[in-house]
Amino acid sequence: MERVILRTDRLVLRAPTAADLDAITAACQDPEIPRWTTVPSPYTREDGEDFVRRVAEWWESGEETVWGVFQDDVLIGMIGLHQIAPHATGGSAEIGFWATSGARGQGFMVEAARAVIDWGFADLDLARIAWRAVAGNIPSARTARALGFRYEGLQRQALTSPRGRDDGWFAGLLPTDDRVPVEWSVLE
Repeated sequence: MERVILRTDRLVLRAPTAADLDAITAACQDPEIPRWTTVPSPYTREDGEDFVRRVAEWWESGEETVWGVFQDDVLIGMIGLHQIAPHATGGSAEIGFWATSGARGQGFMVEAARAVIDWGFADLDLARIAWRAVAGNIPSARTARALGFRYEGLQRQALTSPRGRDDGWFAGLLPTDDRVPVEWSVLE
């Protein structure tokens, strides 16, 4: 698959390159990122080099699409569609994202995710986009709810990472959903 650049009012989403290694490595020193994601900790420049290489391979194979989220040419996060599974009746994928500490709470991930979701439904013909997070990741859950995801439940010990196993919150979004935020029992 050819790499795609997405633009919003405030952001540019593009695949990270070697030129972004210092910014990626610096961002991943924030303990909140590996706390809630599969990002290694400690995070080294070699981890960043491996990540950038894998992103290029994922785009080429079409198995994942990962973008760096940039505001005024400054990396403020990462977002992607993972485990893309094409299907004759519409494929599926899982959305994942993280934001740098200075970018949190400003609506950047909602804005970036809207662009990614729109692209996934339109260009990849996805029938479903899933979201999942370690139980307790309130900021990610608030972002997913703001995007119109429907909370689908808790799965015990369903998520794996370098930490081991975690309980996970799960939600989904269909192209026919109106995307109006609804109540989530875990956020009330």
